[in-house]
Amino acid sequence: MLTSPVLVLNRYFFPITVTSVKRAFVMLYCGAAKAVAGNYQTFDFESWAEVSALREEDAIKTVSRVIRIPRVIVLLRYDHMPRKEAKFNRINIFRRDADSCQYCGRKFARSELTLDHIIPRSLGGRSVWENVICCCMDCNRKKGGRTPDAAKMKIINRPKKPVWTLLTNFSIRAVKYKEWAPS
Repeated sequence: MLTSPVLVLNRYFFPITVTSVKRAFVMLYCGAAKAVAGNYQTFDFESWAEVSALREEDAIKTVSRVIRIPRVIVLLRYDHMPRKEAKFNRINIFRRDADSCQYCGRKFARSELTLDHIIPRSLGGRSVWENVICCCMDCNRKKGGRTPDAAKMKIINRPKKPVWTLLTNFSIRAVKYKEWAPS
């Protein structure tokens, strides 16, 4: 429960990251953030504890009270905007390639996929969006340290840098809450 996600907004109500319930409560208690209700009303820690005492679902129980978990918080002094480009990392490459091998086209669990350099690093290939794709282990073994042409393999979708979206840089699993949906 304490590690479940909470959406963090900057002071202009623009989503910037996702944090844990534990960290969100610390920020609320210290006065660095306020909880946001469904109607964009904000609450400091004490007022949130009073309002949330009426409900018990999705709550933390302390010795003296029950406090509802805030699913959205707004930082009081932070006004920066998130980066406008997708981070080059394993998860974003899996997302871009839809968890599919780019040689055989089959969909796999992420644990069964590897990343493949189209032009191998041993031949001067770099780790950039346009040179790295998802690949199943069988296809990766078949290709080895060669280029796809040398291995007589075709790439299904030419890799390119993905377009940035609000949640591109966040590692969010399937957990989303109604409070996160824009009005």
